Amino acid sequence: MQKSACFYLGKIVKKYSFKGELLAKLDTDDPEQFLEMESVFVDYNKNLIPFFIESLSLHKSTLLRIQFESVKTEADADNLLGTKLYLPLNLLPKLSGNKFYFHEVIDFTVTDTNFGTVGTITGVNDTTAQALFEIDHDGKEILIPISDDLIEKVDREKKDIRITAPEGLIELYL
Repeated sequence: MQKSACFYLGKIVKKYSFKGELLAKLDTDDPEQFLEMESVFVDYNKNLIPFFIESLSLHKSTLLRIQFESVKTEADADNLLGTKLYLPLNLLPKLSGNKFYFHEVIDFTVTDTNFGTVGTITGVNDTTAQALFEIDHDGKEILIPISDDLIEKVDREKKDIRITAPEGLIELYL
């Protein structure tokens, strides 16, 4: 399985028991939707390796407690600490309304209610405290915060996101 055919699910953050159980922090607001998983891909030594799940439960509402079939000791669990978890894209839950995954809005057009067409989303910068749309406007990069307060409508059919940017934000880049 190639990473390009998968989505990032989360990261193994710590051991839970001496029997090889692990805790994973998922990159989701709703970890319960993944409680029925039978397997997951682990990014181990730059390869996606399938790991089959023996048991799975929520831990303190934000972490997933995982027992893999092939991980039975604390030493086995140590080898997986810090590894990233992936699932195939076809298992990505569908979002509707103004909710979206960052990867799905690449190449969408951004339209501001006052400015008009801002440009095309070329990427999303989520390394900052506030995730940002990276928008190409005639060769210039414009950064717009991704915020429910700014996003008016996400139109998946037209590949358009309508926003109302704070006054002067777009012009700051031009």
